[in-house]
Amino acid sequence: MASAKKQFAVIGMGRFGFSVAKALSEMGFDVLAIDSDEHSTQAVSNIVTHAVSADSTDEEALRALGVRNFDVVVVAIGEDIQASILTTLILKDLGGPIIIVKAQNELHGKVLQKIGADKVIFPERDMGLRVAHHLTSPNILDYIELSDEYSIVELRVTKGMIGKNLKELNIRALFGCNVMAIKRGTKMNISPAASDRLTVEDVLVIVGEKNDLTKLELAYSES
Repeated sequence: MASAKKQFAVIGMGRFGFSVAKALSEMGFDVLAIDSDEHSTQAVSNIVTHAVSADSTDEEALRALGVRNFDVVVVAIGEDIQASILTTLILKDLGGPIIIVKAQNELHGKVLQKIGADKVIFPERDMGLRVAHHLTSPNILDYIELSDEYSIVELRVTKGMIGKNLKELNIRALFGCNVMAIKRGTKMNISPAASDRLTVEDVLVIVGEKNDLTKLELAYSES
């Protein structure tokens, strides 16, 4: 028997919340969009499964909407940090869903973690990091922060790498980073061998400590 389709609730229809709700809907999931502003819910009503105007800091309103029955609730409230924290507290008390919350800054994020958010995301900060890494090293296609210490980068193969294999590049010994995968077009080699030779089409997916990745980026930024 096929498993039930996951259900998501997204609270806050600013640019980030709208984007998340739209993407989830396009992926075929059931999405409930919630915002205190009726115009915001109207704007997304034709995209998501349901759109409701409600105050997320009102426990009875969230209870009536049945949010505890959803698999995941994304709290994407914009500038109102107090509303973000209170909404998260209410959701935690109601129990049930995984709670993912957008944070405005590091302090906000720490508070959200302490009150029980399952995952805290920093979309503005993370996008800023990605843009900065791309600007300083055009070979870096993507940059994902895993923790305070570790990140993943997608590095476009440079001229000096073409025709060489992973053993010859010796990235682990030189930079302390590990090549997790090699992307070639739509194909992904998730367990590359040391003898695998690189082509101009390839992208390396590399994980490591931030300082080590920075050294790697600088080493290949000119090649």
